[in-house]
Amino acid sequence: MASIHNDVSLDVPADQVWDAVRDFGALPQRLAPGFVTTCTLDGDARIVTFANGSVAREVLVDCDDARQRLVYAIDNERLKHYSASVQVIAEGDKACRLVWIIDMLPNELAAYVQGQTREAVAAIRGAFPPA
Repeated sequence: MASIHNDVSLDVPADQVWDAVRDFGALPQRLAPGFVTTCTLDGDARIVTFANGSVAREVLVDCDDARQRLVYAIDNERLKHYSASVQVIAEGDKACRLVWIIDMLPNELAAYVQGQTREAVAAIRGAFPPA
């Protein structure tokens, strides 16, 4: 199983980043503008359209405010398994780390997903410029 790790340092308070992460339907507005073009809620899922035209249905598994951790999964015909967690970890009052881990199958799609996460991380950094 492929495991993709992204550890993103941000020079903004953890609460500010967590507020955007936990806003499950606001990816294009608050967390990954430009990388995600549209996002609509459908029950406990969000239908996400990416800048490259691909679409994914991401199901909310858990949103833990105490741990500032959100977990979601994708189930489609191309992926046998896809589970991701996004956790915000405070580093003092004015900085944090966003740790995004994806476990997925098949392994053959890992290079594509890793490339997409690099673009997503760039969008996240753009959403939270240093003060």
